[in-house]
Amino acid sequence: MQLRHVRTLLAPQDGTARVTCMAWSASSARFAVCTAERVVLLYDEQGERRDKFSTKPADAKYGRKSYVVKGMAFSPDSTKLAIGQTDNVVYVYRIGEEWGDKKVICNKFIQTSAVTCLLWPAENIIVFGLAEGKVRLANTKNNKSSTIYGTDSYVVSLTSNVSGRGILSGHADGTIVRFFFDDEGSGESQGKLAVHPCPPYALAWASSSIVAAGCDKKIVAYGREGSVIQTFDYSRDSSEKEFTTAATSPSGQSIVLGSYDRLRVLNWSPRRSAWEEGKPKEIAHLYTITALAWKRDGSRICAGTLCGGVEQFDCCLRKTIYKNKFEMTYVGPSQVIVKNLSTGTRVVLKSQYGYEIDEVKILGKDRYLVAYTSDTLLLGDVSSNKLSEVAWQGSGGNEKFFFDNENVCMIFNAGELTLVEYGSNDILGSVRTEFVNPHLVSVRINERQQRGVDENKRLAYLIDIKTIATVDLVGGYNTGTISHDSKIDWLELNETGHKLLFRDKKMRLQLYDIESSTKTTILNYCSYVQWVPGSDVVVAQNRNSLCIWYNIDAPERVTMFPLKGDIVGLERNDGKTEVIVSEGVNTVPYTLDEGLIEFGTAIDDGDYHRAAAFLETLEMSTETEAMWKTLSRLALEARQLHIAERCFAALGNMAKARFLHETNVIADQAAQEHGGDGTDHYLVRARLAMLDKNYKLAEMIFLEQNAPEEAMDMYQELHMWDECIVVAKAKGHPMLEKLRRGYYQWLLDTQQEEKAGEVQEGQGDYLAAISLYLRAGLPAKAARLAMSRDELLTNGDVIDRISSALIRGELYEQAGDLLEKVGNTRKALECYGKGSAFLKAVELARLAFPAEVVKLEEAWGDHLVQQKQLDAAINHYIEARCSIKALEAALGARQWKKAIYILDLQDRQTSAKYYLKIAQHYAALQEYQVAEELYIKGGQTKDAIDMYTQAGLWEQAHKLALKCMSQEEVTVLYITQAQEMERQGKYKEAERLYITVNEPDLAITMYKKCKMYDEMVCLVAKYHKDLLGDTHLHLGKELEAEGRLQEAEYHYLEAKDWKTTVNMYRMNDMWEEAYRVAKAYGGANSHKHVAYLWAKSLGGEAAVKLLSKFGLLEMAIDHATDSGVFEFAFELARLSMKQKMPDIHLKYAMFLEDEGKFEEAEGEFIKAGKPKEAVLMFVHNQNWDAAQRVAEAHDPDSVADVLVGQAQFAFEQREFQKAEAFLLRAQRPELAIKYYKEAGMWSEALRICKEYLPGRLAELQEECGREAGKKGSSGPEGLLEQAREWEQAGEHARAVDCYLKVRDPSNSVLVEKCLLKAAELAVKFLDQSQSMEVTRTVAPQLVAMKKYSLAAELYLNLDLVREAIDALIEGEEWSKAKHIAKEFDPRYEYVDQRYKEYLKKQGKVDSLVGIDVMAALDIYAKQGQWEKCLEVAAKQSYQVLHKYVALYATHLICEGCWDRALHLYSQHGAPANPQNFNIYKRLFVEMVNAPGRNCAEAYTGWAELRDVLLALCENLAKSSEAEPVAQEEFERMLLICHYCAARAAAQGLPQLDTMAAQLSISLLRHTDLLPADKAFYEAGMAAKAVGWENMAFVFLNRFLDLSDAIEEGNLDSLDHSDFQQTDIPFEVPLPAQQHVPEEQREEVRDWVLTVSMDQRLQQVLPQDERGTYEASLVAAGTGVASLPCLLTGYPVLGNKVELRPGREVKKDAWYKFVMAVKTSHSPAGQDVIEFLRRWCGGLPSTSFSFQ
Repeated sequence: MQLRHVRTLLAPQDGTARVTCMAWSASSARFAVCTAERVVLLYDEQGERRDKFSTKPADAKYGRKSYVVKGMAFSPDSTKLAIGQTDNVVYVYRIGEEWGDKKVICNKFIQTSAVTCLLWPAENIIVFGLAEGKVRLANTKNNKSSTIYGTDSYVVSLTSNVSGRGILSGHADGTIVRFFFDDEGSGESQGKLAVHPCPPYALAWASSSIVAAGCDKKIVAYGREGSVIQTFDYSRDSSEKEFTTAATSPSGQSIVLGSYDRLRVLNWSPRRSAWEEGKPKEIAHLYTITALAWKRDGSRICAGTLCGGVEQFDCCLRKTIYKNKFEMTYVGPSQVIVKNLSTGTRVVLKSQYGYEIDEVKILGKDRYLVAYTSDTLLLGDVSSNKLSEVAWQGSGGNEKFFFDNENVCMIFNAGELTLVEYGSNDILGSVRTEFVNPHLVSVRINERQQRGVDENKRLAYLIDIKTIATVDLVGGYNTGTISHDSKIDWLELNETGHKLLFRDKKMRLQLYDIESSTKTTILNYCSYVQWVPGSDVVVAQNRNSLCIWYNIDAPERVTMFPLKGDIVGLERNDGKTEVIVSEGVNTVPYTLDEGLIEFGTAIDDGDYHRAAAFLETLEMSTETEAMWKTLSRLALEARQLHIAERCFAALGNMAKARFLHETNVIADQAAQEHGGDGTDHYLVRARLAMLDKNYKLAEMIFLEQNAPEEAMDMYQELHMWDECIVVAKAKGHPMLEKLRRGYYQWLLDTQQEEKAGEVQEGQGDYLAAISLYLRAGLPAKAARLAMSRDELLTNGDVIDRISSALIRGELYEQAGDLLEKVGNTRKALECYGKGSAFLKAVELARLAFPAEVVKLEEAWGDHLVQQKQLDAAINHYIEARCSIKALEAALGARQWKKAIYILDLQDRQTSAKYYLKIAQHYAALQEYQVAEELYIKGGQTKDAIDMYTQAGLWEQAHKLALKCMSQEEVTVLYITQAQEMERQGKYKEAERLYITVNEPDLAITMYKKCKMYDEMVCLVAKYHKDLLGDTHLHLGKELEAEGRLQEAEYHYLEAKDWKTTVNMYRMNDMWEEAYRVAKAYGGANSHKHVAYLWAKSLGGEAAVKLLSKFGLLEMAIDHATDSGVFEFAFELARLSMKQKMPDIHLKYAMFLEDEGKFEEAEGEFIKAGKPKEAVLMFVHNQNWDAAQRVAEAHDPDSVADVLVGQAQFAFEQREFQKAEAFLLRAQRPELAIKYYKEAGMWSEALRICKEYLPGRLAELQEECGREAGKKGSSGPEGLLEQAREWEQAGEHARAVDCYLKVRDPSNSVLVEKCLLKAAELAVKFLDQSQSMEVTRTVAPQLVAMKKYSLAAELYLNLDLVREAIDALIEGEEWSKAKHIAKEFDPRYEYVDQRYKEYLKKQGKVDSLVGIDVMAALDIYAKQGQWEKCLEVAAKQSYQVLHKYVALYATHLICEGCWDRALHLYSQHGAPANPQNFNIYKRLFVEMVNAPGRNCAEAYTGWAELRDVLLALCENLAKSSEAEPVAQEEFERMLLICHYCAARAAAQGLPQLDTMAAQLSISLLRHTDLLPADKAFYEAGMAAKAVGWENMAFVFLNRFLDLSDAIEEGNLDSLDHSDFQQTDIPFEVPLPAQQHVPEEQREEVRDWVLTVSMDQRLQQVLPQDERGTYEASLVAAGTGVASLPCLLTGYPVLGNKVELRPGREVKKDAWYKFVMAVKTSHSPAGQDVIEFLRRWCGGLPSTSFSFQ
């Protein structure tokens, strides 16, 4: 989280004016600051100061300055403010809900000591700390305070947790105490939590830990039970001061701590479960932060300072704008503020579980919020501010959200519908469905209050397209399932959820009563249907009729009105319900009968008297009849019998009315006798049960009252004889037999033979019963009875009668059963066949007639086919071996896979036509791969190609076509097909066909012909990108020709030719379009040029207006002038900018001048007020008369200029007299002198000067003399001539000067001669000093001209030997230089030294070797020629060689090629030079840190390093200078390398895998030299590989701890308990980086976690007979050290082989290793044995004894 300064709320003062406390209200709408003057300032949310008030002392007599405010907090409802003061009082001020409301003290709590800090965590509860150490609670409801807990130390700070249910107090002695009002199930302890090293003035309780800080400049994070989990130490930072205050973000995931000039930010990282330090906010001159307050929505934090300033900071993680409508401010990982930019309303979206919010969306007409976290889903209704957070496992954002219901959000994901009620944090319900159209799901959540029902939440949805399920969401159970015969396309529950309307695809409207599970069709054609809000009235449209059901309980009662249009809506407000009908362009409202709707409301309210009174006022109609029925039913249920009687009377049901009247009379009598309403009387209850047809209940009531006769009378009256007899029998009634006889006779009289038969059967007279059954025409019943009684089966007559009757009645199956029972199998089989009871027939035939089974199976199949049960027929045909019939049945049943299976068993000729049919089916299902195979099997490959083509799968079609056609045929086929598609207007399909056969040009031509230019351009861009621009231009021209200018513009611009576009619009006089295009696509001034041309085309006033509109008037005038369109320029200037006229005249004059029209130009110059320009024009053209005329007439000052011009022209013509006259007339004699000087006429110049400018005469004469002396100075010839003259005149010094001045780069020979001549003259004729000077001048020039020998001779003439040598050296003439040096200068080594430097500089090292070999070696090294360097060095000495070997090795290591450096020492040996030790150590470090070295392939590298270290150790042993410490360290490195090499050799031999594991484990005792994490990883994995899982678990666990320590940057958290009493070191260097890749670390982490869950492993290391960890060299109890085995690294305890004193191997390990090497011929193993021989000075003989 970043802090960004927003504004200063209160400016700081010059001195101390401490802001003592600050507070934000819970609503975030108010912010309070208490100043040093004890005044509370109130600010609004935007930071504007809106109010203020002064605090009061506890006692007015002590005055305003007798106290300091130490704590301040808002009440949870933001209308009160609690203030704690040091004068032992807490005041509560009511500040009101509006700004400016009167501030009143509503509570006052007097204390025994000063209040030091204060919180208001919950309603009516204020918590504060006192100077005496108590933490007390003040209850604002009863105005009393009490002590929560007491300590002996001053309370310095108070804070609460995020929920406000717990508090922490910090005390002066460092104690931190915790107290919970409600621990919310956390189980955390209360009381003293921790002791901080100093008073925790800065105390914060975050969601994950507690953070404290104070004057020791340390921030300490404590765990939930007080353990230190993190420390941030700034005590060494001199710029940091003590921490004074802290604040936790409302989400609990960030903490800000204040100190001097600085705010530090800590952010909780859920991934690391640790605090991470954010970038601190440093503000110079802010001074100490004395108070912090965090806005409750988390978006702002305010800081108060020692100087009285209050600064506001924005503290969001990031901000985004969503759809330009909402601003989303992420104030923490788990908290987002969503602000509506248009209304300013805000919603704070926060994860209750602290999960990070990933993404926020605003959906459903910008009303609903959806946000994801890793484990939950947040939903919210912005308008009602109801927010929900439910557990949700992410599904990649594939959910679909529906917001049609205001109370609940419907979420569909992967076939599951989930309902979330806004404001609830639990999922309301979840069901499986594939149908998520809002019209196919209906949810009702407490939409209408019902009597006796608190929670009513119902759901209806589709299980499949024809089945509806209804669910009670409160109980979580299904309330019904409705199966329908047609597809359902709309459904909706009523508001109480008891009735469901749904419509099917045939437009039939159905009503389903959920309680009674009855379905009714209420409309056969329905185009619109809706429940009327707030009632159970239904409105629907049936073609041209409006249908209204005022009482849905009687769906047959419907009110209908004719309609002219279609219903479009339903509105109910202001006591009126209207159906809105669209009749063409008008909408007409149809008003419903509100009274009838009101009846339903009365029924729902249970006021049946009101409902009856209302119905009394209505005339009888179908609707009122339905309502009377509903009321009658409800009145009976409520036992309001008088109302029920009235209802039945109104309905004309006189029987029920009379019955109820009699019942009411009984009830009234009972009420008079016993009190109450009489409905509890048994007769009343029994009659109501009878009315409800619940006769059993009535019987029970009578029998309870011991009135069996009344029950019997009831049954007899209803002719329910069976029940009557049962009652009589139960009560032992004397009339029982008489009743039975009467009942039997009555049955016979009423011709109820079946019932009479049942009576006889019950009495055991079976023959009589059978006779009665047969007489009643029920032979099946007779057969059942006969088969159940064995005695009847033996009676042949009875059996014949029954079987004949069954056959007559065509009950063949029952006849077959009977005949089979009596053993007549043949006749039974015939009956089964006639009755199509094939199952029984086949079973019987298998037992009695096996030969007929096949025929029966075929007949069974034929029967099933007739019954349309084709599925079932298939198997029977297969059993009957009728393959063709089976195949046709499978096809008929659409059992395609079965059909394919059967087909595959048939011959090709038979199956071909069937394959085609099945293939067509799979093609229709778009299972093209299967269809293709079937077409090919059926020999119809062409049809397969057609199938792919019709499906648009051109690639598959092409691929298939290529298999069975030639490329040319495929191309012809596709082009023909494409042309057919083209004719049908299916251009896309045609295009794909052309492309498939690589004919894009044909597709382009097609689109061009059809003028489908967009598609054409797409293809050109794809296949002819180089022609795209030309195509656009061509299309643009075509469209322009057709007058489709807008489209032409598009193509011109795509071709990046805006100029053509502009010209097109210009040609069509569409200047505005031309201007638009030029401005959008042209250069900076293009649109200005178009505007100019537009104006020019308009002319006059219109042009001026246009250019003024664009602000281009002046520019246009300038442009016209510059372009030579002077008429237009004059016109514009004349109409609008007269001040520009002179400018235009001037430019016009210049134009005319350029055109050669000088007279016209003269007039324009004069009009422009520039006559001088006209004069200059004539002067320039040498028209002196005209120039003179204009100058005299209009510019007298220019006359002199004319004369000067004439003079200049005369001089050029060499008319000197004439020119002189003009200049003298112009009074310019100095120009005459100048011109004469330039002509070399010095006498004339002197004459003019003497005559007209005598003051300059001396200067001119001197100049004349100089020129004479410099005769011919214009070139070398002149100088040579002058020099020769001087030489002849004997002026040798001047001659030398002249010779030295000769410079001619093109003639070096001449210059050389002059220089030599000058030197010669100087030596011959000048004195020593002058000749020396000339020589020193000439010789360097000769050197520069590469005349080194001449220069050397000159130097030697004057005995300048050193300079002569230097000249020859510079010319690289070394032999001459050496000769001169030897002859003239004994310091001969000077030349040799220079020669060496020269060779070095030139890189001629081979030559240098013979002179200075060390210098040559240095150069080889510098040039990187290391091989040459080492070759030469090797010829010198061992020390020289190893100096350069060390340099080369250092270079290679720096380049990262340490392996080559190692090879270098392997090749040249490893001397015991102390200066090389770091190189050896570096090679060792690089090797052990290198990845991929724990394998058999790494042997060579380990062996090479081992051999180098062995050579080093041997050299150290021989050296007298070697330090024991260094020798011991290198010997350890040698041992490690030997172990690693031996391990690599063992890894190459499978039989030595345990030895390799032992070596990896033994290396752990050297983790002070090896990277610890890598060593433990390798040891753990090796142990795991050989099955030592306990060791593997311990080592890999240690590896994971080390890995975490590397991430944290310290080893403080390592637990060493597993390695006590071992020689594995605890203190190891922390690796700078992870040596094991992340993927492998995760695998180890998973394995360790799995194993730790498994109780079979123990986290202990195995021990040996010493009672010590088996790989430890030191015994735990005795401290006795054993030698390590050189082949396993384990201690050698018993049976051993001593290779030499101090070096041993285990005997079994030695023999095992030697045997493995001998049997495998492993080169690595042999090398290990050879190394041991060298290292130990020999080996024992191998006898292969394993004793």
